[in-house]
Amino acid sequence: MEWELKRVDTIARVRRTFHAQGWSMKRISRDLHVSRNTVRKILRSGETDFTYEREHQPLPKIGPWVEHIDRFLQANEGKAARERLTLIRIYEEVRGLGYEGSYDAVRRYAKTWVQARGSVTADAYVPLYYAPGEAYQFDWSHEIVLINGVTVTVKVAHVRLCHSRMMFVRAYMRESQEMVFDAHDP
Repeated sequence: MEWELKRVDTIARVRRTFHAQGWSMKRISRDLHVSRNTVRKILRSGETDFTYEREHQPLPKIGPWVEHIDRFLQANEGKAARERLTLIRIYEEVRGLGYEGSYDAVRRYAKTWVQARGSVTADAYVPLYYAPGEAYQFDWSHEIVLINGVTVTVKVAHVRLCHSRMMFVRAYMRESQEMVFDAHDP
């Protein structure tokens, strides 16, 4: 599918040049590289975003060969990266079967095929759930603080509970194994 999108800045420029500067639709179309129909549409409506989606993408030369390309692409999915056919190799294989179109058409078709397959698997979402007291995250840092007018570097243990996202912080004067044990002790 091919998308043409007129951004807010282009729409604002068209309206500004027409209303504030008094340009004609012909001049706006020529200078801003926007079709007259689009300029007319922008000026007649209050829209701030226009989109166009092609309903059907014609595939004149590659259409009859889609089954063969699909077969090669599906065979590639199950193979190790080293054993997969490159798109040029797939193009050469299809050319050997009689395809007379361009490599670029095969590349574009393969890109949309991969995107369509990827969007099917990308919809899954598994929320992380932790029971109270089941898990926490631990980290520490070195912070510079002022104690009784003296600048001191302290070691700070950070504990964040995964269930409630509540944070606990403890500061220590020195870093040792005992500090780690103490920070984990509730």
